Amino acid sequence: MRHDHRPLWVKNVFGYVESAWVTYYLQPQLQSLGKHSMIMKPWYLKIHGDNISFGEAVHVITGRDRTVRLTTWKHEQGSGRIDIGSYALLCPGVRIDSASHVQIGANSMLAAGVYVTDADWHGLYNRAAPVGNTQKIVIESNTWIGDGSIICKGVSIGQNSIIGAGSVVTKSVPANVIAAGNPARVVKKLDPMQEIRTREALLADTDAMQRLQNLEKEIRQTNSLWQWIRSSIAPRSDD
Repeated sequence: MRHDHRPLWVKNVFGYVESAWVTYYLQPQLQSLGKHSMIMKPWYLKIHGDNISFGEAVHVITGRDRTVRLTTWKHEQGSGRIDIGSYALLCPGVRIDSASHVQIGANSMLAAGVYVTDADWHGLYNRAAPVGNTQKIVIESNTWIGDGSIICKGVSIGQNSIIGAGSVVTKSVPANVIAAGNPARVVKKLDPMQEIRTREALLADTDAMQRLQNLEKEIRQTNSLWQWIRSSIAPRSDD
């Protein structure tokens, strides 16, 4: 459907339901959940295992056909751990699997379909061996991981760096660069004279957030309950 025909009050009710789901169902499964975090359609966030922590104002976007999955594994040598920093963004289809430690820095953005894994999950020669080789992953603050990228064990990605869509990162990437390809290589350095605005700065801009809220009200002011029901059951070309 081209447009969201929900009246503002219906959208707000959906928001209350999502918030309740997070509080009563997801929060008990997490080691910690920072205040002001927002999980859209939280029933499609799948959590498996212990030691998964969210900082403040983490934003997770999910979908029925693109769940977000966070998984830690216990094994003979130890157990996995996932730490997601404040103001981070996880987009639909993101998967993070950990048998040691995956650390996502504050303000980082993981685009749709990104996969982060800190283990091989099988031995190179003993394919029946669980977990295999595992090494910590560190994604530093304000990084941007492009659509469909894979971040492999032992990798660190430096502050502010960007990973191009579809890249496979097998070796560490320095700060303030763009890396892309399979395997990913540095293709450009970021301009040190250009200011990089973070998600934290955006969310802290009360004027900008108020403008967004006013725009939301303006867009939805003509929506009606009947219009939303009708468009959901029998959509037309102008819906």
